Amino acid sequence: MGRTALACVIIAFLVSLGLASPARAQETAVPGTCDEGQFSTGALWKICVPAAGWNHQLLVFAHGYVPNIPGVELGFYDVLPDGTELSTLVQRVGFAYATTSYRQNGLAILEGLDDIRDLVELFRERAGQPTRTYATGGSEGGLVTALLAERSPDLFTGALAACGPIGSFRFQINYFVDFRVLFDYFFPGVFTGSPIDISVQEIRDWINGSLPARIRRRLLRDREHAIELMRTSRAPHDPADFETVVSTALSILEYNVLATNDARAKLGGNPFGNRSRWYSGSSDDLQLNVAVRRFAANPAAIEALHQYDTSGDLRIPLIALHTTGDETVPFTHEGLYSLKERPSGRGRFVLLPIRRYGHCNFTVPEILAAFGVLLAQQ
Repeated sequence: MGRTALACVIIAFLVSLGLASPARAQETAVPGTCDEGQFSTGALWKICVPAAGWNHQLLVFAHGYVPNIPGVELGFYDVLPDGTELSTLVQRVGFAYATTSYRQNGLAILEGLDDIRDLVELFRERAGQPTRTYATGGSEGGLVTALLAERSPDLFTGALAACGPIGSFRFQINYFVDFRVLFDYFFPGVFTGSPIDISVQEIRDWINGSLPARIRRRLLRDREHAIELMRTSRAPHDPADFETVVSTALSILEYNVLATNDARAKLGGNPFGNRSRWYSGSSDDLQLNVAVRRFAANPAAIEALHQYDTSGDLRIPLIALHTTGDETVPFTHEGLYSLKERPSGRGRFVLLPIRRYGHCNFTVPEILAAFGVLLAQQ
């Protein structure tokens, strides 16, 4: 679908919800030039206001995880999978748009919260007070969005968190490293280092592609153990398509390789512990649990994790969009969040499950529909 046709779909959808009139939609789809700059913290910012027909509402976008590795610069990362620029798409329906790179790559959730708050304040200084301000983001940005909904409800009218680890950040970290220790058990020798302290060479081998290629070959060569890995890790995949076993493994292991050292440094120690974990689903669970590598979590790191956890305390609407077969950030997070949801005032949690495999694997119409649900919460 071309960008012009896509803009028409957005307008038609908003009209169908009664959120925009056809006449206003026709006079407004005029994106303005985006201004860019940098905060004193080092975070980059981008602000875009329609050249004509601004509806005086603002959409703020929080991007997903970007590895903190050499050669990866700060950026906005706000282009949709089909190549659509989010800033253009948003302005074409009359909304202003703002986003930030955050002040650092890697684990940047807490910093992202502050950078988004700074962004909202900057927007007000440059463009005036919006009548409504919405927060949205995906993956790591989904957690940033949910935390903003809980911790800064005075700044936002509502929030849309897509495919984010909003249920429990500790659960998410355990999910990544549990998969790695199980992979090492079923496929010894592929990795030579520790799953909680990644070697520089293995990071280089991942970046140059040799390590992912080696993993793929081993999985294809030993499909029986690959399926046992899926069963014991409970990692989503399509049983009818073995390629999803490979893509699941590569997706999770990429985070283990590229994110572990950064997270350990920022949390003040290793947050992963599996001393008392019982793994099941293999052909010999006793042997698995005797032989699998065990680690103890650092108490300081566990304490630091509390800062990243949602509370469930909502005073504004929070919409959660998530694929049920998300291999990277499991759909389990939505159930965990529901258990601790404590809405008050205008607060409410609305879950929009998409029955599909893949991390943040949404179609543009699904994203638009979710945004429409958010707008309808007023």
